[in-house]
Amino acid sequence: MSVQPLQTSAAPAPHGWEPEIIAFCCNYCAYAAADLAGSKRMQYPTNVRIVHSPCTGKIEMEHILAAFEKGVDGILVAGCLEGGCHFIEGNLRARKRTDHIRETLDQIGLGSGRLKMVNLSAAMAPTFVQSVKEIVETVRSLGPNPLKAATKESAVKP
Repeated sequence: MSVQPLQTSAAPAPHGWEPEIIAFCCNYCAYAAADLAGSKRMQYPTNVRIVHSPCTGKIEMEHILAAFEKGVDGILVAGCLEGGCHFIEGNLRARKRTDHIRETLDQIGLGSGRLKMVNLSAAMAPTFVQSVKEIVETVRSLGPNPLKAATKESAVKP
C-alpha cells in the first residue's frame, strides 16, 4: 500500500491565526511540571490545551492521528525522564510511537515538526514552558493544518 502525500497549497496563514496545540502530559512528571509552571505564574502560549494522561505509554497512535485528522495544528507529548517512568517503560513506548508517527506525517505531507516529544521531571517547569513555546513557534512557521480546511469543506458539503 502506498501513501499519497497531501496536496497542499503553500497559502499563508490567515491574519491573526494562532496554532491549536494539544499537549498530552503524563500524570507524574509532565503534568506536575505544567502545574508547577502555573503555580510559579510562568507564561506560555494560551493556545495550548493540556490533556492529562496517566502515562504517555497510554497514548495510542490513533489518539494523535485522530487529533490531526480533526484539525489540530500540533501536538506535544510530554512524559517522564527516560528511565524514570513510573510505569517502567511507558515513555519508551511513547517515544517509539511518536517517532513512527513523525515519519508518517512527513510521508503524507503534514510535516514531522507538528509532533514533538519531550521528557521532563516534575521539577522542570522552565523546560516545560520552553518546550511549549518551541512547538508553538515551529507549528506557526508550518502554518495551519491542511486537514482542518478539508474537514470544514466536507462538513459543508451536503
